[in-house]
Amino acid sequence: MIDRYRRKRTVVALWLAAALLALGLAACGGEDDSGTSDSAAGGHIHGLGVDPSDGALFVATHNGLFRSEAGSEAAERVGASEQDTMGFSITGPEEFLGSGHPGPGQDDPPNLGLIRSDDAGQSWETISLAGEADFHILRSQGERVYGFNGLSAQLMISDDGGESWQTRQPPRDLIDLAIDPDDPERVLASTGRGLALSDNGADSWEPVAAEIGLLAWPSSERLYLIDGAGAVSVGELGGELRQVGEIGGQPVAFVAAGEQELYAALADGSVLQSRDGGSSWTQRTAVGS
Repeated sequence: MIDRYRRKRTVVALWLAAALLALGLAACGGEDDSGTSDSAAGGHIHGLGVDPSDGALFVATHNGLFRSEAGSEAAERVGASEQDTMGFSITGPEEFLGSGHPGPGQDDPPNLGLIRSDDAGQSWETISLAGEADFHILRSQGERVYGFNGLSAQLMISDDGGESWQTRQPPRDLIDLAIDPDDPERVLASTGRGLALSDNGADSWEPVAAEIGLLAWPSSERLYLIDGAGAVSVGELGGELRQVGEIGGQPVAFVAAGEQELYAALADGSVLQSRDGGSSWTQRTAVGS
């Protein structure tokens, strides 16, 4: 009982530290503080996604967007841009949303607002909030977009793909968000105090569980969570989350590409893959750190 309590307290401390770090990363863009990057050096990872058009894995990093084609462990830079892509979400075949900061030589505001690519990251256009928003968390389903603005510490919501926005107050110590796959009005927040659910588009929140970690919600029967120690759990919302595996370290990004297909990134730039719902993991690719 004492060991379980100490472990939970340690995990909470890890995630509180991670949440504070995420808020501080607003300052990581604008100037290139990492030196010259090559095709294999992505810097720290902010987001992951799988393109439904071809199954390629995309890795959004401090120094640009990287692509690892299906069946390959190699990762190559997409285009020439080294923009710091903080928020990242794949919305459809070759259709991406992003946010963050411009790379060296880019003539853009220091905070990119919401940007969109219709060619799998080769080029980007500004959709809204240029200079006004730096989305550290970006989640989408259809035309509904949820974004946590690191500049204002507000949760922002769009019903037209990011053209216009409303603001909401997020739960304290926000770490991650996951949208109900069957209802974009329902959104689950992971915080330093546990999980909180909104049934009304983030107008209000109710605590639902004590677990803390990164989230993936690919189906109504499968909610995944990776905690700060790397333990992978699965269950249904409102039910018990049971541990099924380990990734061997603290995750920095997590995404599901199906009910059983999961990807998790570690701080060293490696990206792991599970094809069995989190029970076992193998290295999928790496982009350096």
